[in-house]
Amino acid sequence: MAQPAVVEVRRSDRRRRMVSARREGDTVVVFIPGWMSDAEERRWVDEMVRRLERSEARRRSPGRTGDDALQRRCTELSRRFLDGKARPTSVRWVPPMRTRWASCTPADGTIRISERLRDAPGWVVDYVLVHELTHLLEPGHDARFWAWVHRYPRAERAIGYLEGLSAAAGLGLTGTDGDEPEATEAAG
Repeated sequence: MAQPAVVEVRRSDRRRRMVSARREGDTVVVFIPGWMSDAEERRWVDEMVRRLERSEARRRSPGRTGDDALQRRCTELSRRFLDGKARPTSVRWVPPMRTRWASCTPADGTIRISERLRDAPGWVVDYVLVHELTHLLEPGHDARFWAWVHRYPRAERAIGYLEGLSAAAGLGLTGTDGDEPEATEAAG
């Protein structure tokens, strides 16, 4: 794996044994005990960068690589959570949308996913795909629609993530496809 552009090492005399790492923007910060030698530091920095990259790669959706991969991911998600009933004719990444994360046109079976989600965790992209796939079965946001969507086990968590992402970026995006759900339903 390629070394990230920037790695920052933070030593602490209070840290006794544990080495950890996290990403802060484009920088990987590695926390190490103050007593470590330079050789141990180099070894642990390399190891922690590898671990962080592996962890980030596991969280990423296979759909991130291109439209064909998105289509394959939709097939798998439909099989797992929608009894294989949702069959889109096309699924593709599109330039960032102004008011939504994704959209679906049930009449022709097309699904479009905003490129704003390319760096979102895979489980969030999966939720958005399940949401849009469900529109192929239920065009509106009624109780039947949400019953299907909530078969995806991380739906609530993904909804919260998207709300936080929208708020943090000042996007003002309300739901997955721009519709504000009823207060008694989950946001989508």
